[in-house]
Amino acid sequence: MLKKYSSLLLLIILFTLWGCNRKPDNLYKVVKIKDGDTIGLLSSDNQEMTVRLAEVDCPEKTQAFGQAAKKFTSDICFGKYVKLIGNVHDRYGRTVALVILEDGTNVNYALVKNGFAWQYKQYSQSAYLARLEQQARESKLGLWLDANPTPPWEYRREKKSGNRATKPDSLQNKPKKHYRKRKPKLEEVY
Repeated sequence: MLKKYSSLLLLIILFTLWGCNRKPDNLYKVVKIKDGDTIGLLSSDNQEMTVRLAEVDCPEKTQAFGQAAKKFTSDICFGKYVKLIGNVHDRYGRTVALVILEDGTNVNYALVKNGFAWQYKQYSQSAYLARLEQQARESKLGLWLDANPTPPWEYRREKKSGNRATKPDSLQNKPKKHYRKRKPKLEEVY
């Protein structure tokens, strides 16, 4: 009789513990860091989603401090559960949101505060975020160690325009070669 009740008690305890460890539906697990301001999340129903951090812009991976920004984002949130504030989608289908850790840390603001991102003023009017960026500049944190860092939106614009000044002169004026498909001779066909 005691054995019967102890098995039942064990089952009740296991189900209680399993129920306590479930994460709420509004929390997502960070499973991928694409770059400093783009992360991959997994929802409670195992759906993957890509999130672009709102209001901030990190250096591109090929820019100075781009890899450092990615590492900072990874160190602060990879493998952790986060909450999203905002549900807007950009032209690439990514969710654009503020990312908040379970302890209340705002990942977006932490990037700016530690000098790994700019406030993206085109999409943010936050006076608090502007102050965080100014403090990071004055303290020469992260990318502000450089005397004149290039904002990522300018870097992308220069890269998109092809910035011909970076190509050697021998490559700039070289005409394109056009190759024509050779018609087979009659004897090759049969």
